[in-house]
Amino acid sequence: MNDLSRDDLAHRWRKVYGYPPPKGVRRDFLLRAAAWHLQVKRVGGLSPDARRLLRPAIINAKKQLVVTESGGGIREADIRVEEVKPRKRLSPGMRLIREWNGRSHVVDVLEEGFAFEGRLHKSLTAIAQQITGTHWSGPRFFGL
Repeated sequence: MNDLSRDDLAHRWRKVYGYPPPKGVRRDFLLRAAAWHLQVKRVGGLSPDARRLLRPAIINAKKQLVVTESGGGIREADIRVEEVKPRKRLSPGMRLIREWNGRSHVVDVLEEGFAFEGRLHKSLTAIAQQITGTHWSGPRFFGL
């Protein structure tokens, strides 16, 4: 395969994907794509579990691909793939308990903020900083 020209590799790309490679793609990338497809034919592709794990990342990446105006190429726009868990909603009356350095710290959720050690606080971050002596994200510190 190392002897194939860029045009030959582009032809293989067209044959496999059904459309020409993006403009400006280097020969080395086309060579790797061709080698990967050859390996898939001989040994097999990704396992069903691997495909299932990759699916959300691929969907997210596709959403962030932008077709550029000039040249019709594709530009990657700051693609960060991470699973975002929904933040838990705190309701008045809830109680948060966090063990820190062998001591239990209890925070009550109120309409107007958070009660900790008899004082009213506007944020969990302020409470986390009071407990640890350093800056922490309050929601992260309390496992939210």
